[in-house]
Amino acid sequence: MYGRMVVIALGGLGLAGWGNAQSEALPMGGTQRIEVATSNGRAVTPPSAARLPMGTVFKGEAKFHAIVAKAEREDWRALPLAQRIIRVAREMVGTPYLNYTLEVDDRIESPVVNLTGMDCWTYYENALAIARMLRYKPGPYQPQDMLHMVELERYRNGVCTGSYLSRMHQLEEVFDNNQQRGFASNITARLPGAVRLHRDIHEMTVAWKSYRYLRSNPSLIEPMGRIEARVSLLPVMHIPKAKVRAAEAYLQDGDICAITTTDLDAYTSHVGMITRLNGRAYFTHATSDHDKGRKIIIDRPIADYLNGSATHAGIIICRPNDLPPSPLWQQSIAGHDGKPATVADTNVPSQPARGGNRMSQ
Repeated sequence: MYGRMVVIALGGLGLAGWGNAQSEALPMGGTQRIEVATSNGRAVTPPSAARLPMGTVFKGEAKFHAIVAKAEREDWRALPLAQRIIRVAREMVGTPYLNYTLEVDDRIESPVVNLTGMDCWTYYENALAIARMLRYKPGPYQPQDMLHMVELERYRNGVCTGSYLSRMHQLEEVFDNNQQRGFASNITARLPGAVRLHRDIHEMTVAWKSYRYLRSNPSLIEPMGRIEARVSLLPVMHIPKAKVRAAEAYLQDGDICAITTTDLDAYTSHVGMITRLNGRAYFTHATSDHDKGRKIIIDRPIADYLNGSATHAGIIICRPNDLPPSPLWQQSIAGHDGKPATVADTNVPSQPARGGNRMSQ
């Protein structure tokens, strides 16, 4: 997009070993099971220094605090990551579709969050960021905490250097890089019907005038071409459209679902998440389709959605992992009088559950 063990000394809270490298058979929302690797405890990189004003890089603070407050009231932290993702995602349903929300400067690249309008990619990133944040560190939570979670997902090796090139602009690289770091499992190859997909990626270098940072910095076009060439060589697997109905039983809440395209110069054209409803794997996404309201929706089952367009070729499925817990839990475990705190004194569950470019509509 995994093996060093993280041990956080939290006594009886059951957090020792969170993030162990091991294979875990997780029950699916349907009838099938698939072996997935849990996070192996790789280090979480610290947030990068602020390079742009908070008012530029974070929009929708009221929505952020509303979601966090509901999560705290209902103890979402105790849920597996898969369920946390969908709880957060449902709070975003109805949000207007808005593209190019990450293009906030001509030259300085920074993690950006906009909860007032999202495209397909930022919808999944935002839902995953808040879901992970709840388990990664203790509250109270601030927008900077969410920006850190987004940085870990969106930037190569979790680090925004201030350069546009440090952002991963192809989902295939995001999935591969996050899997290498232990933060996700691309399970596509283990699903029935999976086949290799070959593409020659050059969208951004050909259509560079469509991208604010490339227009403002033409010197980035050549190195961007080298990145696209590397992405073209990744061993990308997908489930062809005709095989997706049979694969639905293996999909679970919170799976990141990328839509592959028949276009030969791109692997994917859209992305969303899976939510289990009535025994089917439904597709929730931010759609630019005016007939669907140009907003975040819970659409049809994924197999039915794919059949709605001749350009949809199939799907790629990436299953996120929780991050190893922050050392800040160690600080929050001590009571105000210097004595060890009890489970009731903290927001940490006593036995943490384990869960599990430009896009079109």
